[in-house]
Amino acid sequence: MEKSGVFVWLNRLVSEPYYLLHFLLFFSYVAVRASAASVLSPDVAHRLLRREVQVIFAFLVFSVVKLVKENSTEASIADILFYAKAFLFAIAFYLDYYLALWYSLAFFVIYVVTQQPPYEGLGTAVKLTPLQLESVLTESNTSRFWLIEFRALNSYECLRTSRFIPELSITYSNKNLSFGIVDLGLFPNAAEKFGISLSGGMSELPTYILFENAVEVTRFPEFSSVVNPPITKGLLCHHFELDLRLLEYVNGK
Repeated sequence: MEKSGVFVWLNRLVSEPYYLLHFLLFFSYVAVRASAASVLSPDVAHRLLRREVQVIFAFLVFSVVKLVKENSTEASIADILFYAKAFLFAIAFYLDYYLALWYSLAFFVIYVVTQQPPYEGLGTAVKLTPLQLESVLTESNTSRFWLIEFRALNSYECLRTSRFIPELSITYSNKNLSFGIVDLGLFPNAAEKFGISLSGGMSELPTYILFENAVEVTRFPEFSSVVNPPITKGLLCHHFELDLRLLEYVNGK
């Protein structure tokens, strides 16, 4: 990883409560373990060390598998932190029942008071309010096509996919195609206007709609869909024919 990337993550670690609290909680086990070492018998200490090695090895295996399978950094981080908390609880339970309960309570507090930050980059996409979206769709001097992501960042699925539109916009934005993001968590009353229901606990989010001259061309997930595949950049690219639209622009069509 480049130095700039390391500094970015170090900055996020100390500036984002979600990451900072997790780091402090995991690091607290080092202090707990050091204080327990003086009161544990050699036999118990040896068995505990074996369990810790097993837990660390299992955690590394699960983490590597997730890093390989996931195509989103945010999803990988969420899954890795989940595994870390599960394994910390397991080893804490082995050490002391009340310690495991304390960690469970701490995990719950972190869940209540913080939220994993979404991807912060925008690429060439623009954040829009519903009124701004209506304006850019109807103005004659804007792009012919607009691909809009409707999301709410209190939804895990929206968080997991939060980098897809910004990254796709870097590759596929041109004079004919623009990308935008509307946060329905901030403007829930606008959801119905675009045919999105929020009654099922944000289950329809994120929704992606392609507009051509202010008229909806297609969306994902579609109205008729019952079961949808996991959202990936490749799926969005294929569904909205982004390669074809870029080729048409290059060829002047």
